[in-house]
Amino acid sequence: MKLKCDWRLKGKHYKAGEEVPAKEVFPLFLINMLFFGGGGFLLAYYSPDTPIAFVYFMGGLGIFVYVNFHIAIFGWDAVKWMFINAGLGIFGIYSELRVVLKYFDKNIADFAWYVHVIPFTYYVLFTFLLYQAVLVMFAADQSPVRKKNIESGYIIVSLLIYLWIYLEA
Repeated sequence: MKLKCDWRLKGKHYKAGEEVPAKEVFPLFLINMLFFGGGGFLLAYYSPDTPIAFVYFMGGLGIFVYVNFHIAIFGWDAVKWMFINAGLGIFGIYSELRVVLKYFDKNIADFAWYVHVIPFTYYVLFTFLLYQAVLVMFAADQSPVRKKNIESGYIIVSLLIYLWIYLEA
């Protein structure tokens, strides 16, 4: 994958426009996002006594850093897909969090809307990263037709999964 900015990875310096092995970028980010996103999830839902200001500070700090990484590595044009994922994702996130919270004997409706902001935002960042991985995996940057087909398929598959989860919960 081609970088949009200079970047240092595993001690090697890459210049903007250079190819960097995707297998070195995505595992690092996915594991990192799962760890910090999981932390944001636990902060928001584990204890109702956690001050919401603390949840926003800790989660917001991580989100700020990740959004800047995304822009630097993938470029602003690609980051617009985070917003598309957000639009798609509100339905999906709600459905999936409803299911996940059931495993903790909690109900999504038991929490105020503002408690969901950090977990929702991490979810959007994570799904954006998955979207980028799919584009790279299918070399969509080499063909506008392939990219359009993959984007359409991504939206359709996402909606089908979300609908299935919503109806199952």
